[in-house]
Amino acid sequence: MDPLFTVDDNRLVGHLARPTGPHARVPAVVIAHGFPTERGGGPNSVATLPELADRIATECGWTALAFACRGVAGSMGDFSLRGWLRDLTGAVRHVRATLDVDGVWLIGFGTGGALAIEAAAAEPAVRGVAAVASPADFSDWARNPRKLLVTARDVGAIHDEDFPPSFEEWAAELGEISALRSAAAVAPRPLLLLHGSDDQIVPSLDARAVADAHGHADLRIINGAGHHLRHDPRAIAILLGWLERQRSARIT
Repeated sequence: MDPLFTVDDNRLVGHLARPTGPHARVPAVVIAHGFPTERGGGPNSVATLPELADRIATECGWTALAFACRGVAGSMGDFSLRGWLRDLTGAVRHVRATLDVDGVWLIGFGTGGALAIEAAAAEPAVRGVAAVASPADFSDWARNPRKLLVTARDVGAIHDEDFPPSFEEWAAELGEISALRSAAAVAPRPLLLLHGSDDQIVPSLDARAVADAHGHADLRIINGAGHHLRHDPRAIAILLGWLERQRSARIT
């Protein structure tokens, strides 16, 4: 991935995919990754998302941006939940400011899905959100923020030994961001919630709760699927079909 835009003086890298051939203005989607499970990422890491962006551009005719939040995959900075939220908002603003597109949608995996709902609640310009295997809130992290800090260092999402400057403020963010609380502010814009029935990391009850909070969400529970839906053909087919419907709704 290449350096694309800057948020909070952190240069962030990403991969931009665009449809080939002559096109009128097309919609755009920003793809947000989850929290890494190991150094170098993991099954739902940012490293797997450029391929998805290319597929969305080729098969759906959308512009697609997959990017890495601060501290991950060559992007500058260190992980914080609000920092990642600012990065996602910055990606939306980058697409709107530099590309001639017909609206911006969000797709997020895991942590990225919850942040996508939060970003859409604050950004009326976001036309819709698809959240995949995403938590309703970050209460699990908030109960043991020091463990999360150690994990973030272990997986390479925090590089600076002196970060965060205030542990208390860094930890407080974990309780402040909640897809469950923000979902109602996304309505009536479309919200797709995609979850595996056998997800052992984020229970499918989280998706059901967020769907209820939104009021009109498209809730899809994939029978027998676990947490890592990025490589589940059924999940990707649902995502691509959702994008097609979003585009059709704009045209009609």
